[in-house]
Amino acid sequence: MTLLAVERIKLFTTRSPWWCAVAALAIVIGFAALMAGTAQTDAQVSVGSSQFGYDFGLTVIMVLAALSITTEYRFGTIKTTFLAAPNRTKVLLAKTAVVALLALLVGEVAAFGALGVSALMAPSADLALDSGADWAQVAGVGVVYALAAVIAVAVGGLVRHSAGAISLLLIYAMVAEPLVQIIPRVGDDIYQWLPFNVVEKFLSGDGATRGAASAGPPLSTSTLSQGWALAYFAGLAAVLLATAIMVARRRDA
Repeated sequence: MTLLAVERIKLFTTRSPWWCAVAALAIVIGFAALMAGTAQTDAQVSVGSSQFGYDFGLTVIMVLAALSITTEYRFGTIKTTFLAAPNRTKVLLAKTAVVALLALLVGEVAAFGALGVSALMAPSADLALDSGADWAQVAGVGVVYALAAVIAVAVGGLVRHSAGAISLLLIYAMVAEPLVQIIPRVGDDIYQWLPFNVVEKFLSGDGATRGAASAGPPLSTSTLSQGWALAYFAGLAAVLLATAIMVARRRDA
């Protein structure tokens, strides 16, 4: 509990987490307002379309998570932390837990805030969460943000440089992964197993939450079920975190 308190204090005494959290909320909720405001009829607004901006908020959350560890390496405070608490595994697990919990909270507030804004701007739209698919689309955003934060902390711990870690995360998620599809013959087969494509399956499923609206990120091409898609993404996050911890225990701070 002491390590969790220390990591919480370190995280919230810097400005970047606050700015990133506000930015993620503004982006997700702002996109929901934009989608509802530009819809020609309320029938075009759906639970799925209300979450149109979650992808953009996800990138901000990964930046927040990466900075939570790379700034410690940049300013050398990680050395003091490891001297005070020699068990590096516990330190990194505590840091990851605090960042993941913050990402979870931001994701849930953003997702339900986006749904609420859509309901206010399109009062006759069908935005009731009356199915498991609806709940996964909205409540699942926080879960995905938390797991993405774990991945970002792991990458930040491996790379140790803010610019490098952030560039690697954003270029992969926004550019490299989608471009895999253009590889002749095998591109689509590879793409269906890539993490951010897979986790989209957990959120959107077969697209039932979009109703009459077509707005939203492209549907996942993964063949996994929604539950297995989440498990796959969580497993990848766990493997990356375990790798980062192993490397941190063997490398000098």
